[in-house]
Amino acid sequence: MTLTPVHFFSHGSTMMLGEHCSSTDYWKTCGDEALRNGIKGVILMGAHWDCFGDQIQVSTNPSPAKSPVAYVHPSKYVDYELNPDLQTAERCIDLLAKAGYNVSGNNTFDWIHDVYLILIRMFPKACPPTTIISLNARYDPHYHMKVGSTLRQFRKENYLLIGTGGAVHNLYRNRWGPMLRFRDNFAQDSPPDSWAMEFRQAVEDAFTKNSGPALRRAVTRLMKHPEYRDAHATDDHFMAAMFVAGATGDFEDEGTLATLGAETWELTNMCNSQFTVGSWSGKKPQ
Repeated sequence: MTLTPVHFFSHGSTMMLGEHCSSTDYWKTCGDEALRNGIKGVILMGAHWDCFGDQIQVSTNPSPAKSPVAYVHPSKYVDYELNPDLQTAERCIDLLAKAGYNVSGNNTFDWIHDVYLILIRMFPKACPPTTIISLNARYDPHYHMKVGSTLRQFRKENYLLIGTGGAVHNLYRNRWGPMLRFRDNFAQDSPPDSWAMEFRQAVEDAFTKNSGPALRRAVTRLMKHPEYRDAHATDDHFMAAMFVAGATGDFEDEGTLATLGAETWELTNMCNSQFTVGSWSGKKPQ
C-alpha cells in the first residue's frame, strides 16, 4: 500500500498567517494535493504545547478555541472552524500507551497558532479532521522520534502526518526592528548570520540526502551540530523534525528522500524551510 507523504513545516512567526510568500503557497499546494487524494485526516505535532515529567498528551477537546496571536488581524483566523478528530485521538492514545508512553487525553487544550496557522494555509475552505499530539518538555529527540514511529502506521490508512516547528528558530537572535516599526517580517536589510546559514544547510542535507533509518540518525545528530544552540535557543521547535524522521525513517522508507519545497527567511535570521518526505504517487526517486 502506498504510504502518504509526511511534512516538516517551519511555521515561522505569527506574521506568516497574514503575509503571502513562497512558503504559504507551498502549504496550500500540499493541502490541495492531500484533498485530491482523499485524506482521512491530519495528525500533527507542533512546537508550542508540551507536558512535564514523562507525560505526553493528545488533544481530546471537542470544541477547542484558538489562542490569539499578535501582529495579525483577527479576521485572518477567528472565523476558521476547527475540526478535532476525537476518534483518531483515542486511537493515538491507545497506540502510544501500548508503546510504553505515559499518555492521556486533554479535553481542555485550545489550539495554538503553530497548528491552526498551517491548517488555515493548507485548507482555507474547511479544516479536515485533525488530531494534535503534544511534546514532552524534556525534549528528548529519541522520545519524539519514537512517537512518529509509533504513529507511522496511519500513513497506510491515508492520514497526513505533519510536524510544524522550525529549521532555524531562535527568537533571541532575530532582528525585530523592521517588524516592530513597519510590520515587515520579510525585511532583509542584511544577510543572515553565518551560524543560521550553516545550520540551515545542515538541515537540508540531513533531510534530502538520507532515507530510512539513516534519516533518523542524521536528524537526531543535528542536535550535536556546533551551530545547533545558536539556531535553536530552546529545543521545542526542533522536536517536530524528530517526529517526522520517526514517521518516515523505517526500513520500508529507504530510498524515499525529502524535497525542499519552499523556504522563507523572516526577521533576518529565522529560516522557514518546508520539507516533504515522500509523495502521493509513492514513487521513489531513482
